Amino acid sequence: MHSTSDFKKGLKVLIDDQPYAIVDFQHVKPGKGNQFTRTKLKNMLTGSNLEKTFKSGEKFEVPDVMTRDCQFLYQDENGFHFMDKENYDQHSMHEDDIGDAKNYLTENLEVTLMFFNSRAIGVDCPNTVKLKVTQTDPGLKGSTVTGGSKPATLETGLTVNVPLHINEGDTLKIDTRTGEYMERSNS
Repeated sequence: MHSTSDFKKGLKVLIDDQPYAIVDFQHVKPGKGNQFTRTKLKNMLTGSNLEKTFKSGEKFEVPDVMTRDCQFLYQDENGFHFMDKENYDQHSMHEDDIGDAKNYLTENLEVTLMFFNSRAIGVDCPNTVKLKVTQTDPGLKGSTVTGGSKPATLETGLTVNVPLHINEGDTLKIDTRTGEYMERSNS
């Protein structure tokens, strides 16, 4: 059981039989009246956000959420397929459940799958991934100093803004938290 005094960002709690992760919280001690905690929560099943206020000392159950290290195998009409690295079990997820992670999944990428009551509910990608540019306008000589940018489509279908000197076939390092270009990669 968790109490409001245990709240921290990322803590997982069960509210109305749904697993939520705490996005933000604030303990409030008014001059008059009882203390309370104002929270912003994210539903781990639907991705919807919830703002809720709790009385100080309220108790919450810990959701049956576990994580497993997995490897992304492939995508087909049935969804995205992953293999557990420890016991080689395969898990499938629909595109709706994957969210933005679909923009970074490449064959053999190591990810962390989140499970609630033995059902895969989310994917955590590494903070950075390397993706190949499949389409962009040609690079221009001498355009590395100007600081301009152009759109580039990557192998997963993600479109990011990149510097003007980037060409098709280049491998780029992308930040999965922001979806932004970081640097050109040598590999």
